[in-house]
Amino acid sequence: MAAASWYHRDISRVVAEELLAKAGRDGCFLVRDSESIAGAYALCLLFQRHVHTYRILPDNEGLLSVQTIQGIQAKCFRSLPELISAYQQPNNGLVTPLLYPVHRPQEAADEDSDGEDGRGGHACSTVPTGESWGGTGPGAPPIRPHISQQLQLRLQEQVHSSPCSDFMGFMAEYLTQHLPLDLAALRSGHPQLCHLSSALVTACQALHSEIDFTLAGLETLARVFEPPLSPRSPAREQVSPGLLASNPDLELLLNKISAVNHLLSSLEKKVLMSLQDTVSRHNLALPTPMAPPQDSKPMATQCFEVKVGKSQRAALMVDVEMGTVTITKRGSGSPEEVIPQDKILQLIKYQSVQSKVRLVYDRDPQRNLSKDFIFPSARKREAFCQLLQLMKIQHSNLDEPDLISVYVGTWNMGSTPPPRSLASWLTSRGLGHTQDETTACIPHDIYVIGTQENSLGDREWVEFLRASLKTLMAIDYRVVALQCLWSIKMVVLVKPEHERRISHVHTSSVKTGIANTLGRERMGTPSWAGGLPHGTSVPPELGVPAGNKGAVGVSFLFNGTSFGFVNCHLASGSEKTHRWRNQNYSDILRSLALGDKRLSAFDLTLRFTHLFWFGDLNYRLDMDVQDVLTHVTKKEFDILLAVDQLNLEREKNKVFLQFREGDISFPPTYRYERGSRDCYVWQKFKTTGVRINVPSWCDRILWKSLPETHLVCSSYGCTDDIVTSDHSPVFATFEVGVTSQFVPKKAPGTGPEPLACIEWDSIEVIVKTASRSKCYIEFHSYCLEEAQRSGENTTQSCDVPGFLRMCWSAKQLPVLNPILPDLEYLGDQHLLLSIKGMESCESYGECCVAMRSMISSTAQQFETFLFHRGEETGSMRGWMKVRVPKDRHSTRERLYEWISFEEEEDAPAEDSPPCPEPPLRSRPRSLPEVTSSYTNPAYFIFEGLP
Repeated sequence: MAAASWYHRDISRVVAEELLAKAGRDGCFLVRDSESIAGAYALCLLFQRHVHTYRILPDNEGLLSVQTIQGIQAKCFRSLPELISAYQQPNNGLVTPLLYPVHRPQEAADEDSDGEDGRGGHACSTVPTGESWGGTGPGAPPIRPHISQQLQLRLQEQVHSSPCSDFMGFMAEYLTQHLPLDLAALRSGHPQLCHLSSALVTACQALHSEIDFTLAGLETLARVFEPPLSPRSPAREQVSPGLLASNPDLELLLNKISAVNHLLSSLEKKVLMSLQDTVSRHNLALPTPMAPPQDSKPMATQCFEVKVGKSQRAALMVDVEMGTVTITKRGSGSPEEVIPQDKILQLIKYQSVQSKVRLVYDRDPQRNLSKDFIFPSARKREAFCQLLQLMKIQHSNLDEPDLISVYVGTWNMGSTPPPRSLASWLTSRGLGHTQDETTACIPHDIYVIGTQENSLGDREWVEFLRASLKTLMAIDYRVVALQCLWSIKMVVLVKPEHERRISHVHTSSVKTGIANTLGRERMGTPSWAGGLPHGTSVPPELGVPAGNKGAVGVSFLFNGTSFGFVNCHLASGSEKTHRWRNQNYSDILRSLALGDKRLSAFDLTLRFTHLFWFGDLNYRLDMDVQDVLTHVTKKEFDILLAVDQLNLEREKNKVFLQFREGDISFPPTYRYERGSRDCYVWQKFKTTGVRINVPSWCDRILWKSLPETHLVCSSYGCTDDIVTSDHSPVFATFEVGVTSQFVPKKAPGTGPEPLACIEWDSIEVIVKTASRSKCYIEFHSYCLEEAQRSGENTTQSCDVPGFLRMCWSAKQLPVLNPILPDLEYLGDQHLLLSIKGMESCESYGECCVAMRSMISSTAQQFETFLFHRGEETGSMRGWMKVRVPKDRHSTRERLYEWISFEEEEDAPAEDSPPCPEPPLRSRPRSLPEVTSSYTNPAYFIFEGLP
């Protein structure tokens, strides 16, 4: 049954308000799912250019009622259609009767898709119409749903909780399309259930290769101890064919499963008997265990040729293991100068001269010296800084690290096996901003590897990656997580010494596309024709996109720092389908269940200290293919990046708000001729004609960090020697500051402990909404024992259509007391704020405020954007202060603060005069400058500007 046309499922509040604004008539209404209460609904009603939202709540018996104004008797209804019908009458407690339903956008006609072949469907949740819910008006008797509908509802209850939810997609298609045919055959006396058999064969197709792989291994192991009969010989016990075994493919699968079961049940016994017999007959002793291999290869001493001053040549020798830097001037006859690592105070990178660095070190207790060195290239300078950073880390007395390195890789493997070696990919060598050869083989602390169209088995792929890293780095990396959705896979590996620092691991996956199904190359009548999936609307000009796409996600804590990783494969195609990619991104952002459950109401991009988003995003270049090829040949990448769909959509604030990406200085990674990187294959011959695939940067890595945190992208590029796929693998490496469990330096005394406090002078918020609802602010932070909330806003105005301005004074804002009062602890903390309606408790936007720059005895100004479900929904600014007790002001410099940036100044002498203190570091680039007016032009109207 089709869903009621006024029911829009899981659209956001912003989208609902936009639909009502387009309708523009008093009494227009729609119903959507509630964002604050699972299983509830929100009735959105337009009256006098403002949207009024009422919650529809179910009771313990499943009856629905509307929360209206006080004094109006609540009425209960058995179904949404019955409720809507009743409220079309006046005097029911609403501002106006429900007069004009706003319908869902209609499905568009089918068109050929550029996606890969699919394998079935996934059921979509709908609100049944009055016919299946029990009538269209008050008092209508319930009608018993068809058996197919009953089974679909049961299946839906299992989809979100079952670990085999991929399998559920095939079963959903069977229940929707083929179950009636099997029922008809059953009534005619044919009990074979042919259509169920076909559905099971399709659903279990991937099992054949997995079972063959497992079976071969078990047979080999069994033959080591006792040569058994072939598991496929006639002597092996066979499964008796049943009603579903009439299909030979299914019968073969059942026989394989039986063989695996037989081997598993007998193998342990055979091995035990064989070992016992061998030991007793030959009086063997157990072998001495081999010594474990070294954790990592020792770092060789590295030498850099540099210039000191204007013309003096010198050599810098960096010995990471010994912890020294040696300066040898060429041809001067002066002795070598050896600087121990604990005497190096600071490294300063010049921004105007990318190859220049200043080294500040302590010669004696009264003298600090600084020297400037110019390297042959910026890459050599970065390698030198990286080695000194590594030296500081290795010789640090800290129990927990301040700084770690993270590798992120993405590759669309094109459904073909990988080459024997992935060395260039895993060591960030190739084209673009790559690692210098002196540092390429320094092992990273965390490897996150995402693939799409990966045809290898899950276990096989993980072991291949671990073996590759062990060969390259001599480290046996541990598996933190493996998350897969069809051929989309993500593997997270970590150094063994960090394994204990990883906690709170969560994984999730999301299917995208029409009905969140596996797509087809050419789609006929879609199985979702009764209604679109949650939150999905079809732009009429786009037709039907491929649905074999989705995303996998992994999140975890590294000590006190939260990480999130999303690997996705978005909709393919060159033309207007970038709109579908935007929709895929929105669906993933809304549906991935990652991070702390207490923060589930917040935008996914605000739940983590650092969030990395990568994969085959499939955004293309909006330029003629011949022009693209000309610019690629000339390496004129800036011209191409100006027409890159992802960049254009980000500039419009459609996707990836506030995300960052490294500079792209490598050629487009798609679509190459397989077996070569010399030419692009831009024509794709299909049954419907020739499809043009413009060479594009489909494969990308982006990230978003909370304000005032440390993250530096140290490489971003692609390989040029891995040619098995039509995509080139892409890599990025990051230097990430991390925090650990804070231990107060001052032992607690007998008296009351002094408290730090967070005080607010005022908060002003502007949100994009047509509502006049009063709101409150909810405060979340790991430094608070529990979430706090403010009173309702003191003033509000909506002089400009589509915007609501609200203010809170100090009296309505709570004083917050962190659990620890120490400056060092509070400087790493963040506050998450959510603006919520007093009546609906739904969010109008969320934001994050870093506490570090707010620590002061006087109020400091802050300003930030509001986000909700990946969209910018407004802006917030205000005045606050974080007061810290005087005896808790001690702090320490972090290792990542040891390297700073500075603009070019007058060139110093070779040995500059003593400097009592290292130069002050510039303001962190992640921290926006405080302004007295809103920076978003959309809000200038509130400043009295034109």
